[in-house]
Amino acid sequence: MIFYITGGERSGKSSYAQNLALSLSNTPKYIATSRIWDDDHRKRVDRHIADRDERWTSVEEEKILSKMITPKDVVVIDCVTLWLTNFFVDTKNDIEKSLELAKTEFNKLLPLDATIIIISNEIGMGVHAQTEIGRKFTELQGWMNQHIAKHADKATMMVSGIPLTLK
Repeated sequence: MIFYITGGERSGKSSYAQNLALSLSNTPKYIATSRIWDDDHRKRVDRHIADRDERWTSVEEEKILSKMITPKDVVVIDCVTLWLTNFFVDTKNDIEKSLELAKTEFNKLLPLDATIIIISNEIGMGVHAQTEIGRKFTELQGWMNQHIAKHADKATMMVSGIPLTLK
């Protein structure tokens, strides 16, 4: 089962996803996709880990998400935007290659016997990116969001803390 949760910044996506995971399991797994860029970012990640209680298993994985999921897991993947950033940076901002790599990895999640709750951002609904790289990344994010939503069993959009069912 794949749950797709999307929305804008600070729309309540993570809280909703974590509460959903806890309603489905007493021992969910949290896969953080953020690459650690510097010491300040490491401190921020450590604070996020400390915010979750002992029921959670926290895992950091930048790209290969499928290897972190075992049968019957209930997993929150947070988030697609940071995950895509890792592909985008590693391919030197190549949209087509990044999309191909991300779709290939996402598709490995589809046959897994697990409950996967995947969080993404609707960055294309915000301010128009001022740089070419920003516009390219917004396109990448939009195409990947469409791919995930198409394959998700359930899709929810968060708006001002309120979940709206998309499918």
